[in-house]
Order: sequence, then C-alpha cells, then structure tokens
Amino acid sequence: MSPLPAALRPIVICGPSGTGKSTLLQLLFKDYPDKFGFSISHTTRSPRPGETNGQSYHFTTREKFLKLVQEGAFIEHAEFSGNLYGTTVGAVEAVAKQANKTCILDIDTQGVKLIKANHPSLHPIYIFISPPSLPSLHARLTQRGTESDSSLSSRLSAAVREINYAQTVGAFDVVIVNDDLRTAYEKLKKVVVEGDLKAGDSLPDFSREE
Repeated sequence: MSPLPAALRPIVICGPSGTGKSTLLQLLFKDYPDKFGFSISHTTRSPRPGETNGQSYHFTTREKFLKLVQEGAFIEHAEFSGNLYGTTVGAVEAVAKQANKTCILDIDTQGVKLIKANHPSLHPIYIFISPPSLPSLHARLTQRGTESDSSLSSRLSAAVREINYAQTVGAFDVVIVNDDLRTAYEKLKKVVVEGDLKAGDSLPDFSREE
C-alpha cells in the first residue's frame, strides 16, 4: 500500500457510547463537506430502499466477505444481527485518492488495536472522545431514554474498557473531553482542520471514581 499524503492522514475517532462522537462528527461534516469523508463499508445485508451499491455500502455475499477477511483486506469488521460489516484498507484509501478528502473512521478500541497491529502504514491520527466522568456518562445514557437496564450496564462496562485502554501510554494522539459540546467541537476543529495535536485535553482521573 502506497503511503497517503501527510495532509490526508486518516483520522480515527474513538470513545464510549454517549460521549457525543456522532454529534461532533455531524457538525464537522456540515461545516467541512469538501474536506472530510467517511469510507464506504462492506456489508452482507440486503440493500434497503434508496440505498445504492458502491455509495451507501459495498453490498456483497457472506462468502466473498469472509474471503476478504482471510486475505486481510479489512481494517476492522464485526457482525451485527446476523450481518457482517467491515471497512477495507482500499475504502479508506479511496476517500483520499479519489475524493481528495481526509477519511474519518468512527471505531471502537478493538478497531484501534487492529489498525495499530495490522495496518500501521495507514498512520492515522488517533483521537479519543472522553466523558468528563463516569457518573456524567451514566446520566447522559440514562437521559436518552432508549436504554434498558441491561444495555445500560453493557454500555458502561464497555466504556470502562475503552477508558482503560485510553489510559495506556501512546494509545491516542489526542484526547478531547466533551464536557461542553461547543468547546469540544472547537478543540476537534483545531486538531483535524488546523493540525494542532496539542489542542486536546488530559484524560480525566477516572481512578478516583472507582
């Protein structure tokens, strides 16, 4: 794989559910539609009305998907509700080389580990979106009104695992604490638009909450 131009290094956004990642990315894509783009994922599920192959997803069969897995084509992949989903190296490269945009990947810490282990030549900028505290994250997830007790517990357990990984030295290039959406977004813009990797925050001391 040929290296991407430095200005088009992929950006990996990671963080627990409820930290406002989706909202931050929506703001970014709204303000900079010609600068940033998502890669087109592969999936084995059937197209929904209005979806176009090669635009919404790369729709494929389970057999072909698993063959790509064996070939090491995927940066990350997972199965949801019986359907396989994954992002290939080629899909990330296409955003940069065909659309001339910076590719943004919204993935979990497992995906981060896979990129670091298997695709270091992608050389992305790793950004962790952190809650200010675990109680605040619990409150945000509860306020959604969409979580059952079991799913809430599952999401909080996953959040602890992701935060534990984020505390590893060198795991992320930048940490942004989303305590206030507008402030967090301004910091995110400084990092991804201006290239200021020192614009982030220190990771909160979650050990005091245990």
